[in-house]
Amino acid sequence: MPVPVFLPVLSPTGILLPDSAVATHFFAIFSAFVGINTVIYVVLAVAKILPKIYLTDWLGGRNRRSVDRSIYGADPAPGQPAERVRDTAPPHPQ
Repeated sequence: MPVPVFLPVLSPTGILLPDSAVATHFFAIFSAFVGINTVIYVVLAVAKILPKIYLTDWLGGRNRRSVDRSIYGADPAPGQPAERVRDTAPPHPQ
């Protein structure tokens, strides 16, 4: 049994919309809206897969503390003597 070959000449053109509908002002505005909407969604999708950008990494460090306030303390700078921290808690009764 031979396989039918569909030639472009045999298929009707404008099967979805007639040529007069595609040439209207409404269709031009609608197609521009769809194009802009597609570009916006592509940009949002690409932005979602990229790593998050923190603004504080790019700006100056004005929000940094001048003194380390960790409960573990900071290591002294090389060549500096370690500061002794005085224990302010009362001694434990024995």
